[in-house]
Order: sequence, then C-alpha cells, then structure tokens
Amino acid sequence: MERFINILVVHPEEIIRIGLKEILSGGGNNVLMTSSIEKALKIIQKKEVGIIILDIESTYSGNSIIKELKIKSRLKNNYIILISNRTTTELKLYKGMQAGAVDYIPFPFNPNLIKSKIEVFKTLYYKDQRIGELLSNIFPEAVLKELSTGGKFSPKRVENGVVLFTDFVDFSLKAKSSKPLFLIQQLEKYFSKFDEIILKYNLEKIKTIGDAYMALSGVTEDDPEPAIRGCLAAIEIRDFMRNERDVAIALKRDFWEIRIGLHMGPLVAGIVGSTKYSFDVWGDTVNVAARAESGTKSGSITITKSIHKEIKNYFLTTPRGKIDLKKRGGSVEMFYLDSITPESSMYKEGHIPDSKLRIQCGLESMDFDLMRNWILNHLKSLLPENMLYHDIPHTLNVENAAIRYAKLEGVTSEEMCLVRTAALYHDSGFILKYDNNEDFAISMVEATLPKFGYSENQIKIICDSINATKHKIIPQTLLEKIMVDADYDYLGRPDYHVIVKKLRQELSDYGTKMSEIEWLNYQLNFLENIHKYFTVSAKNIRNHGKFVRINDLKRKLENLKSKEK
Repeated sequence: MERFINILVVHPEEIIRIGLKEILSGGGNNVLMTSSIEKALKIIQKKEVGIIILDIESTYSGNSIIKELKIKSRLKNNYIILISNRTTTELKLYKGMQAGAVDYIPFPFNPNLIKSKIEVFKTLYYKDQRIGELLSNIFPEAVLKELSTGGKFSPKRVENGVVLFTDFVDFSLKAKSSKPLFLIQQLEKYFSKFDEIILKYNLEKIKTIGDAYMALSGVTEDDPEPAIRGCLAAIEIRDFMRNERDVAIALKRDFWEIRIGLHMGPLVAGIVGSTKYSFDVWGDTVNVAARAESGTKSGSITITKSIHKEIKNYFLTTPRGKIDLKKRGGSVEMFYLDSITPESSMYKEGHIPDSKLRIQCGLESMDFDLMRNWILNHLKSLLPENMLYHDIPHTLNVENAAIRYAKLEGVTSEEMCLVRTAALYHDSGFILKYDNNEDFAISMVEATLPKFGYSENQIKIICDSINATKHKIIPQTLLEKIMVDADYDYLGRPDYHVIVKKLRQELSDYGTKMSEIEWLNYQLNFLENIHKYFTVSAKNIRNHGKFVRINDLKRKLENLKSKEK
C-alpha cells in the first residue's frame, strides 16, 4: 500500500531547495519548499508536515524558531532536521538538538546519506501515525491530549453524561449453537457498523463486554445536544439491525435482534490500571442505563425520563411508566424511543435527522454517509455492464486519491466531504450517456444532494469540481484541482497499463476501435499534449511516474513501427 508524507524544505537559496527536492523525489515524498520561516509557519499550520528540513545558519536564531515550529505545527509529531555547513559550530548543533531537532545533514549534500536518514524518520513518522490511530481507538481525544501534555489524566465528574448500552437478545443461546468463527465474524460485523454510527454522531465508544456495547455522549466532548445525538445513534443502530433481520427472514436465515437503553445523569470518568490502561466511567447513571437496556423489548429502545426531557420536542416516544431497578432498588420513569418527529427528519419519515437538527447538534449539515451509500448503490444497479473502465472500482479509486490529495493539501473537514462527494458523483453521468456525461452527473447532484442536507453553496462547489473534469476546462479552486488530479491519479501509478487496458476495451465497445499503433499514439497524445497535474502534491508524487509511462509508450511505438518496416 502506498504511503505519503509532506516534507518541507526551508532554505533561502533556491538552488539548495531544488537540489534537496531532486534528491528526495519519489517514494511517496511530497516535497514542499519555502524560503523563509514566516512562510514555513503558514504551511505547517495548514498542512500536516511530517519532516521539516531547516537551514540552521540563515534561519536559526537561538532555539526559539525550532520551538515555534513545534508549537505552531498542525502535526505535533513531526521531525525537524537541520542543514549544516562547514561554518556550523558544534554549539549551534547542540542547541538545535536541545530545542527539538532530531538530526542534521551536512552541506555539500551526500544524496545517499540524506535518503537513508529521511527513510529512517519516515519509518518513525509512519509508526507514530499508526500508534496514534491505535491510541485514538483506546482513549478519547480529550484524554490523549491531556496525557500528552501533562503525562496523566485527572478523574473528572460530569453532571449530565449520556450512557448508551446495546445488547443482543438470547446471545448465550446463539453462542451455544453457532460455530466460534461465525460468532466472532457476526460480532465483528455488527460492532464495526456500530462504531461507524457512534463516530457519525460524535459519541465515544467505551468498550464491549461480551455481546454488550457501551458508548457515551457529553462526557469526553463538548458538542451540543448529547441526549439528542445519543438518541439519533440509537435509532440508526436499531434500524440497521431491523434491516439485517428483514433480509435474513427473506432469505430464511437466522437473525440477531438487539435491545438498546439510554440514561442521562452524573458520571465520574477516569483511567484505571498501572500496566494496561483503561478509560471508563462510574456512577449510578451507568447502572440505570444498563437497566433501561435489559428491561426493553426485543428490537426496541428504552430511554429514561432524564433523556426524554431533553429530546421530547424532536422524537416520538411511548410512555412505559415507572420501571423497577433490580438490586439498586427504587424505580425510574421510562419511555420507548420510537422515531424522530416528521418535522425534524429527512423525507418526513422519522429515521434520519434533517439538516436543521444536525446543525443544532453540532454536526455537518450534510449526511455524507447516507449519500455515499445511496450513490454507490445507484451506480451498482444502473451503470451499464460493459462500463469496464468507468466502473465502481474506478469511482472508489478516484475517491481514495481525492482523500489522499486533500490530506496532503490540508483541506478542512467540510472540504474533504465536498471533494469526496464530487468524486463519488463524477462518473454517474455514464448511467445515461457516454459522451458529455459530466452534464448529467451535475444534474444528478443538483437533484439529489438537497435531500441529504447539502446547501446551495456546497452543491455549487461540487458541481464546479465535476465540471472541471471536462477536457479543455482549467480547474480554478483547490478542490477542483484535487478532483481533476484524483480522476487522473492512475496516469502516474505503476498499475497504469492494467487500467488503460480496460479503457481501450470500453472505448471499443462504444464504437472507438483502434489499431495497436493508433492506441499507442492516442495514449501519448493525451499524456504529452492534453493532460497535466495541477496540485503541488500530484505534481510531486505522480509526474515522475507519468514520464516513465510516456517513455515506455514511445519505446513500444518505435519497436512496433520497426517491426512493420
């Protein structure tokens, strides 16, 4: 799998910057260059830069600059490498290391030495990224931030934390009658989907206990309306399991059913353990939420009065009366959570929040996940079978390339959703026609995206990005450039010949048949005279591979012509 990293070279002399870029080009290195610390600070605040190569003599004064780079960097685990020359003293190098630099490279440059050092720190960078991903799956972001700054996490009391519990009905019986591997696969399938839903509504998964799943809202984050977000997640989990049940019944297969319970109240959150740490919450609120879950009927959601008070204007509920709490004693008034009110739901159907309710909960106005599922299913069912190149794998490849370039270019989370949406829709026009398909794709965007909560301005940005993929259109904005570069990302990849083989067959099926020489000339004309990359990232990462393809095609063409003679 390809991995990419932003490397920033900071040096006042252009010849030095270009020299380092030539040495470091390739291998997934997106080499950025700037002449001053002031410009460098702007870059690292916008983009995630993994390695900074800094001229110690002309830009280093004391150790303040290195510290400032560390403090202001968007990515906190980057590596600073100093460029030294014959006049650099050991004291300066020592102070640079003390300030946060990890190594130095001497000038004049030794390309092999530089490449080997960069590879070491790239490996460390990728390991840091992986460790960060693993830790984020274990601890909430707020906990990780406090641990990284102070080395410990102090226990916290939250007055109105929401606890969500799910549990599978008759799981013990299913465990006895099912093969272990199948049982684990089913749990993995369902819990992975729950993870997606929990993340979608900015809840925090705490743990799974056997077949039980526990999540929090309003404890580890400051987003508004924790009770509403918890209920939205619960409804989506319930509806997912209902769909799974209906499919299983239609296919005459066994199915799993779920119970869900939610309660809001005071909690204490903290980390326990001395060797294997665990983040957890304690308090009577946890016990009441567990009782709400265990006391609900199969396929249903039970909420307590404290939740109901917060969400009653946006959801339809059915009173259950007071429910006794086993062991703890006493009783709590509870309700079945049925659906979102028609006024607050998309399509007035009660299952999906509309954009107004999403914004109220601090979420993006658009429901990207719902849109993505819809358009992919639409493409799967309606794209012609002989669409060998402009198929679903191509759409997903373009989406992945758009994600990669968007990350390297430092776009916002909203911009990431918009460019991914453009990537998913950009070839939908092939459903209707082969030529000028972009216009139909734009029509589909305008007709369908309002249903998923996209604003007029967001839809315009997406339409402009798709329109930019037309030939002879020059992309203007960063998102348009990312979209176009993602669409032609494969031109600089090693799998180029595999992909264009499908394109040739598709063109032939739609009436454009070419001899071998015509086909080689067709590719060369496009690569040399028509196509170019627009983002700095794509130019750095793919241009070299594209030139290799051009040379390969020229050799093939020459060999073919010589044989014909």
